[in-house]
Amino acid sequence: MKLNTNSNSYIIIYSAILVVIVAFLLAFVYQALKPMQDANVALDIKKQILYSLNIRGLDGAEAEAKYAEVVKDEKEAGNKLYYECEIDGQKKYVFPLKGMGLWGGISAFISVDDDLNTIYGAYFNHESETAGLGAEIKDSQAWQEKFQGKKIYSDDGQLAIGVVKNVENPASEVDCVTGATLTSNGVSDMLREGLKQYITNLKED
Repeated sequence: MKLNTNSNSYIIIYSAILVVIVAFLLAFVYQALKPMQDANVALDIKKQILYSLNIRGLDGAEAEAKYAEVVKDEKEAGNKLYYECEIDGQKKYVFPLKGMGLWGGISAFISVDDDLNTIYGAYFNHESETAGLGAEIKDSQAWQEKFQGKKIYSDDGQLAIGVVKNVENPASEVDCVTGATLTSNGVSDMLREGLKQYITNLKED
């Protein structure tokens, strides 16, 4: 019997077989590439941690070697992961932070001196922020460098770190990204809440 390629049943069966074949091929490719994807994600995280320690411009192999050199341990404080590092013989802590920006999640790695009060370096990232505005938290190295040396707490022990429109306390405050007030507020909240939790937990241990 001659197959009627114009019939509805033929079209449905043909489409179903095609979908199954494509789905199988996609699943196979995903599984084949997953180890490489996982390795790339892990390397990207390592590079972000190095960025927060003011170490930039390294390729993949260099970043892996430098990470192994400076990151001494991974620990937990109050069920929150952090990293103990050493730069030029000086102990540093790197704290992963998460928060919310205008359009989606934001994150950061913040390195802090052994005094648990002085920011050594910062790297910020985002899921989806406006290019040239909120995206500057990731794209502007110059803005990230403004956090270096900022104090998390004031001399009287009050939480002081923040991102503000008008800097009144230059020891602890950084000016917000122009035109991205809500994203800047999200960064400020993330810093204050996240750093406070880490530092409180570490001091209690």
